[in-house]
Amino acid sequence: MLVGSFGIQKVSVTQQFCLSIFGGEGNRGLVKGKDLKQGAKMRLVGLTGGIASGKSTVSSMFKHSHIPVVDADIVARDALKRNSGGYKKVVAAFGPDILQDDGQVDRLKLGRIVFSDASKRQLLNRLLAPYISSGIFLEILKLWLKGHKVIILDIPLLFEAKMDKWTKPIVVVWVDPETQLRRLMERDNSTEEDARNRINAQMSLDLKKSQADIVIDNTGSRQDLQERFSEVLSQVKRPLTWTEFWLSRDGALTALLGVIIGVFAGKNFFW
Repeated sequence: MLVGSFGIQKVSVTQQFCLSIFGGEGNRGLVKGKDLKQGAKMRLVGLTGGIASGKSTVSSMFKHSHIPVVDADIVARDALKRNSGGYKKVVAAFGPDILQDDGQVDRLKLGRIVFSDASKRQLLNRLLAPYISSGIFLEILKLWLKGHKVIILDIPLLFEAKMDKWTKPIVVVWVDPETQLRRLMERDNSTEEDARNRINAQMSLDLKKSQADIVIDNTGSRQDLQERFSEVLSQVKRPLTWTEFWLSRDGALTALLGVIIGVFAGKNFFW
């Protein structure tokens, strides 16, 4: 995945997701998020972090604990799958040169194109925006219909996209700057300069930490992380509040049943 730093100050939520396809775990920017309503239909837990913080590891831990996860990066990539609607529009706009030998979009090549030309980046955003928005909504809807009451939204740009307003609680995976830099250099075999540039292209982890409801400190060992995760898991799985319950599928069905009973009771009363 290509990572870059861009001077974008205001873009749409879906534009930020387009950037996340190519630009790593986040780029600075402000998003209004008007197309995303506040208030979840169940408990939507926001999970975020920074590059090399261990967010993906924590996301996997939730999955292994049988808590469903909606991964924003996966949804964004799916929008470019071969022969999908987004794929056809992007190939038509940018030409076959962006394709690999197997016909899939070469995200690195496309990333270089759009990051060097603001107009092309805006074009890509416009083409993919509806597919990404509908993809995220569909994933949440499918999980709601299955009766899941707790869903993890794994969103690198949670705060940047202003989506923190409709997730509760917000979990931030945090590491200190030195650990983050070292892990990134080791992971990607990059120079210190390149690693710092990528880290500086994101909202700082300390700032995210200050806005979190729950912080997972991942500066220690994997065992330390597992122990801290177990504590967080119990918090996330706590019983739903009454508001969360009525907005869940079970709550909706209970309300519907109550209405039906009320209708028949009313008929019996007036008859």
